[in-house]
Amino acid sequence: MSEIVQKLLSGQRLALSRLITLVENGSDKIPQYMSEIHASLGHAYYLGVTGPPGAGKSTLVNRLIAQARSQNLKVGVVAIDPSSPFSGGALLGDRIRMQDHAGDTSVFIRSLATRGAHGGLSRSTRDVVRLMDAFGMDWVIIETVGVGQTELDIMELAHSTLVVLTPESGDTIQTMKAGLLEVADIFVVNKSDREGADKIVHELRAMIEMSPSKKKWKVPVLKTQAFQNQGITELVEVLKEHRATWDKLVSPESQRRLRQAELEEILQDRFLQYFKEALNHQSNLASLIEPVLLGKISAYEGAEQVFQEIMKSR
Repeated sequence: MSEIVQKLLSGQRLALSRLITLVENGSDKIPQYMSEIHASLGHAYYLGVTGPPGAGKSTLVNRLIAQARSQNLKVGVVAIDPSSPFSGGALLGDRIRMQDHAGDTSVFIRSLATRGAHGGLSRSTRDVVRLMDAFGMDWVIIETVGVGQTELDIMELAHSTLVVLTPESGDTIQTMKAGLLEVADIFVVNKSDREGADKIVHELRAMIEMSPSKKKWKVPVLKTQAFQNQGITELVEVLKEHRATWDKLVSPESQRRLRQAELEEILQDRFLQYFKEALNHQSNLASLIEPVLLGKISAYEGAEQVFQEIMKSR
């Protein structure tokens, strides 16, 4: 086993930080490291938190961290920030808002850039969450950007997914109804002291009643005021209930599908990397794509020619 993985498994924070940086930078050592930690996974509870900007997700996560720490649980947080248009890096806004726990050695917060990834989740997020799991975290909270159909990614990663809304989120519900119902295990109406909170709670519950998609778990709708630390204890109890029933809610067949999807994604990345490396070393491949770049043939025709050439050379 690699020395850095041994340090990770022994609880050294510096090793965790370095491994996350390697994941972000796409190190060619990552497949080896992820294979080495595989047997150490399965301890942590993965909690996804999503919702529109301004819903108070970071404040809510801050309160959830405090609740978990009051129970002596170790917490990792992956805050998915919008990528900087200049550097491509995370803007770090979420981490700044969680400074209450900056000095707690049992809390590890890391911001990741979306880098334009589908669903607001960078491809490195899954690996980072697993590194935190292997490190010994009891909870790993993933806070994502936005809400809607593309946030289905978080549902595939987390054991429980919170969709955080506000009393002003009526338009969000109407325009993203299908995505909300697919993603949410629990709805949270935050800032519930504002006018319209009861109305949106009623609308959400009506949507849930009419939806056939959640048969094994009736999605609860809770009200919180995260800034005032109200409703957080009740939310944690519902999270515990959902986690306790997760094994019954998720079928082995769906788990197989998710693992196959992950395998296919990794293979796609590997094949793409192989193509890019081959392109740099095989002039015949470069000549095949040149007509595509000049607009003389379609990308489909060029891709077929490149594929045939690669297969012929193997």
